[in-house]
Amino acid sequence: MESSDRCPKQRAMVQAKTWVLTRHFEGFPKDSNFELKLEQLPEPKDGEVLLEALFLSVDPYMRPFSRVRMKEGEVMIGTQVAKVIQSNNPAFPVGCHVVGRCGWRTHTVSDGTGLTCLLSDWPQDVSMSLALGAIGMPGLTALYGLEEVLGLQAGETLLVNAAAGAVGSIVGQIAKIKGCRVVGSSGSDGKVAFLKELGFDEAFNYKTVSSLEEVLKTASPDGYDCFFENVGGPFSSVAIPQMKEFGRIAVCGSISTYNDTNPQTGPYPHLTMIFKQLKMDGFMVGRWEHKNPESLRRLMAWKREGKLQCREQVTEGFENMPAAFMGMLQGENIGKAIVKV
Repeated sequence: MESSDRCPKQRAMVQAKTWVLTRHFEGFPKDSNFELKLEQLPEPKDGEVLLEALFLSVDPYMRPFSRVRMKEGEVMIGTQVAKVIQSNNPAFPVGCHVVGRCGWRTHTVSDGTGLTCLLSDWPQDVSMSLALGAIGMPGLTALYGLEEVLGLQAGETLLVNAAAGAVGSIVGQIAKIKGCRVVGSSGSDGKVAFLKELGFDEAFNYKTVSSLEEVLKTASPDGYDCFFENVGGPFSSVAIPQMKEFGRIAVCGSISTYNDTNPQTGPYPHLTMIFKQLKMDGFMVGRWEHKNPESLRRLMAWKREGKLQCREQVTEGFENMPAAFMGMLQGENIGKAIVKV
């Protein structure tokens, strides 16, 4: 390695800003669940790099995963796009950009584990923040849910809820690329207008319809071949009976239940699933990680061809991470919620 790649011995220590989970969430998150702390970082050792965050992601999964994968006092979990500013690791030279699960922090010393370089031919006119959205985990979630879980075929009818979110908006667009009819549910008139822009065949605001059952029947009188489930709760109870016989359901999320202090109960879908012989699969995106390089290139190609619109809701400032996270959980975002440092 060139000596210029190695950090000077007398370099001043870097101070990282971090957001710590002070107490596990009870109900909807509050400002008091988070604390902004400073952390002195050591010099990178051999094989290590120093990262500087450019964009950070806030995602629904952070709410339930924080309970099972974190202890109180730890830095909030999450993914970021970062620039390598010091390197003792030839796999990640100074100046390259990576995606890493570094959590809510401005700077990180990493040994390279879990870091992924951005596509080597990432276009200059495409924001690197999309590596946290349509050309990243949410895009991959949409793609694998449709192809690997549902096995979506041309001519089929797909229902997707939370359709204007980071995953749902990509789900609908990929389904249209595949020649399917798409019905989307979202929580505001502005989001419905966005879904129409994306080419959804039918879109509605579930908060203002008088009967969810009736609007689902009207949107697709013959029922639904596939259902991409992001919401759970009462929506699911109404949607499952609208499935066609041998319908397939991909369970990606259950955002309507994440902040419950008391678990929701019934109605229960078992008889409907038996009579209609439905298939329901829960999944997480990491199952198909071996396909990610090829899949990311497919998503980027659709983006470059104008087939994939990538809307973002960008919050400026690392100090606004909790507000962006809570806003996303309340449905304030259209498309992917991002924090720009």
